[in-house]
Amino acid sequence: MKIWVDADACPSVIKEILFRAAERVGVPMTLVANQPMKTPPSQWIDSLRVGQGFDVADNEIVRRLNAGDLVITADIPLAAEVIEKGGHALNPRGELYTTQNIKARLNMRDFMENLRASGVHTGGPAALNQNDRKAFADSLDRFLAKHVSAK
Repeated sequence: MKIWVDADACPSVIKEILFRAAERVGVPMTLVANQPMKTPPSQWIDSLRVGQGFDVADNEIVRRLNAGDLVITADIPLAAEVIEKGGHALNPRGELYTTQNIKARLNMRDFMENLRASGVHTGGPAALNQNDRKAFADSLDRFLAKHVSAK
């Protein structure tokens, strides 16, 4: 198993949690972004810089993903592709996307996008708070306990 991080939009506090987890359990992790990424010196953590452009990082993650890998992303269409390919997707607020919930998330995303396109101001997501960070760390720990021990 490997962890892939959709790193351009991933909050720094979430990356820090991921860095500690990768070291603690010894699982390889790659941050994928279209800009240089700072990573701590580690045999488990690296970064991959991709070209500029719409969905370039997402497409690279999907291309390199193996079944069973974990992708950290808030991008719902990317999460849907990951699940379709047999991977797992976890968002920075700790929600694990699954085959049971991804269609509803895609429908809501499309609905909100249509509202915005028609001129309705919907606002964005709330800022990441301490509860969100804890929910992410807890979800990540549960996932790793279940999937890394299954090596």
